[in-house]
Amino acid sequence: MLDTGDNPDAPAPREMIDLEATFEKLENEMKEVNTNAEALKRNFLELTELKHILRKTQVFFDEAAFLQSAQMHDQPKSEEAQNLLGEEATRAGGQPLKLGFVAGVILRERIPAFERLLWRACRGNVYLKFADIETPLEDPVTGDQVNKCVFIIFYQGEQLKSRVKKICEGFRATLYPCPETPAERREMAIGVMTRIEDLQTVLGQTQDHRHRVLVAAAKNIKVWFIKVQKIKAIYHTLNLFNLDVTQKCLIAECWCPVEELEKIQLALRRGTERSGSNAPCILNQMTTNESPPTYNHTNKFTVAFQTLVDSYGVASYREVNPAPFTIISFPFLFAVMFGDTGHAMLMLAFGGWMVIKEKSLLAQKSTNEIWNTFFGGRYIILLMALFSLYTGLIYNDFYSKSVNLFGSAWHSNYTEHEIHSHKQLQMCPNSGPCIGPDHEEIPSNYRGYPYPFGLDPIWMISVNTITYTNSFKMKMSVIIGVCQMLFGVFLSIFNHRFFKEPMNIFAKFIPELVFLNAIFGYLCVLIIAKWISWGGDNAACAPSILLGLINMFLFKYDSEENDSCESMFAGQQGLQVVLVLVAVISAICLLLLKPLLMLYRHRLKHPQVARLDAGGHSDPYGEDHADGVEHHDTQPLPSAGGASNEEEEFDFGELFVHQCIHTIEFCLGCVSHTASYLRLWALSLAHGQLSEVLWSMVLRNGFAINGMVGSIVLFAVFAPWLMLTIGILLVMEGLSAFLHTLRLHWVEFQSKFYVGSGYPFTPFSFEIILDQAEASDHEVH
Repeated sequence: MLDTGDNPDAPAPREMIDLEATFEKLENEMKEVNTNAEALKRNFLELTELKHILRKTQVFFDEAAFLQSAQMHDQPKSEEAQNLLGEEATRAGGQPLKLGFVAGVILRERIPAFERLLWRACRGNVYLKFADIETPLEDPVTGDQVNKCVFIIFYQGEQLKSRVKKICEGFRATLYPCPETPAERREMAIGVMTRIEDLQTVLGQTQDHRHRVLVAAAKNIKVWFIKVQKIKAIYHTLNLFNLDVTQKCLIAECWCPVEELEKIQLALRRGTERSGSNAPCILNQMTTNESPPTYNHTNKFTVAFQTLVDSYGVASYREVNPAPFTIISFPFLFAVMFGDTGHAMLMLAFGGWMVIKEKSLLAQKSTNEIWNTFFGGRYIILLMALFSLYTGLIYNDFYSKSVNLFGSAWHSNYTEHEIHSHKQLQMCPNSGPCIGPDHEEIPSNYRGYPYPFGLDPIWMISVNTITYTNSFKMKMSVIIGVCQMLFGVFLSIFNHRFFKEPMNIFAKFIPELVFLNAIFGYLCVLIIAKWISWGGDNAACAPSILLGLINMFLFKYDSEENDSCESMFAGQQGLQVVLVLVAVISAICLLLLKPLLMLYRHRLKHPQVARLDAGGHSDPYGEDHADGVEHHDTQPLPSAGGASNEEEEFDFGELFVHQCIHTIEFCLGCVSHTASYLRLWALSLAHGQLSEVLWSMVLRNGFAINGMVGSIVLFAVFAPWLMLTIGILLVMEGLSAFLHTLRLHWVEFQSKFYVGSGYPFTPFSFEIILDQAEASDHEVH
């Protein structure tokens, strides 16, 4: 069978029959080869053990002969002249008894127990001698390398011989015949070596044959695997079909995208032609009450953002999908917390490298879960780096330092002596002179125009930089949060229109929109108005937005309404009273309007026809009963999905409680969600302070020393600074900002319009099936 590529077509049934025959032939051939190889290896092991036995026993007997000749030349001594069995070694006729012996091979780790049992069972009447086999031997069954020993046991009598053999059998020792004379042992050794050489030749040929068979199978194994997976998927899907009444056709119901109907019809027609069937495939559209699955078209750029949304919950059919908006809002909110031009450049380099090397990295098919997570979100990382580059320019933050690109909008009027003699000096932001802390007059230091782009670099060296940046970022976070929540509320109207719920537009969308704008939209207006209306000249008279918002709900106002230090514009007090009343009315409408409208609609569909007669008894048939006409309540049939009707499920108490919960959740959620967006300011502050700590405690030490020593110190501290920057600020702080951004989208943004109670569309795809099979195979290994 030829290799048709990495992704062959699904095989025909007759091709699977041929493929099954090929598999059986290959299996039988491999079984036969393995059986023969195992038998040859077993014979080779036995011959190798016999070879070592003949060598070691020859050494045993040579040593015994040498000792006997040495004893014949020495004077006989009492102990050394005694035989193995002492005085019992001679028979009654005075002739010495002859000793028998057995030789074999045993595992090296069993020698101590083997020797101890021989001594106890034979009561010391046997002589054991063993020697290690230096080269490990291969087990023919498992293929493992084992260490063995050669042993020889001398005994006398058939009883001891039987006992010794039983002990050897119990320890799984292998006994081999060993001739008694040296000439016979030499002749057997020559025969054994000849047989070993022949077996090595046969084993080599067997291994070569098996290698050729496996190489031939390895060329096609991937194609075979893909074909088998595809045909299994096809038959599994066919098992879900139903037979028609004639038992000749298969009928199936499935979901498919409407725009793919033409492709499906062409595929069915092409399959009919290739199969040679005379019956054409018929495709009909059906109407059903079941909710369709959700199918979102994605590509390699949008799939990561869609995955973030689906992790919260899959959208219902035709529900507004937050993923397109998340593509922009997610990296932007991340950048608000991560704004640093230098750190963004490092992240941009990493994300750009993954995008540029995308094809080569995909071809590696790494199984590392952490790397796959980063690589799957490569476009998210790239966009987060680009947006962080932008916000870093807005914050004018480059590794915790500012860059003076356009020239500061502030200038110094102090002399060099005054600058060196004072630790702190006050700068005047007014258009005219200011009064200093010692009641001295300070000329204006502000040029009258703002820094062209981002924050002025002079704020980085001021002592109140945290106060200024905190105020700016805090108000900016509130504005961003309210705008995103308002956008979420606006998106909910599309869901109400599609799902044909006009009641929700009047009873839910409009009250929510009015409530949110009356309080928090007005708060954003106050913030922007304060930025525009108050400058350096009248900054001391600027009202507090927080206190003003608190007094707005307490209806607590100063007696002087037109005092510019207490109000931002004329008529602010009356406007705030109106906004509070509008917010309260909208909350009441949100609470009561929908339950009352639902109750009214239910009574219209089920009019109350029962009335009391003059005697106080109820007449269940009403006036029409007098005419002989009976009116029966007709119960509509349940829907196709098996759900009961809305009229039968209507419960005003349950609906009212549900609406109470929703009203409380929305009203309190607006407060808590607005406060939750302050995490944008908090994490931005933490990121900037951590970067400042790394600069002041690590890298600054290299710039504090001049000359060659300073260069050496700078070179030494740069590597730790870079490692800490990447490990803490990029990885840990970046992950923290990512998780906070994810929470803002899931809870604060998507909760305003997104339910996520659908289920995903899972098409029949060979690519998905093969990827799942490959992933499961990697998990097994």
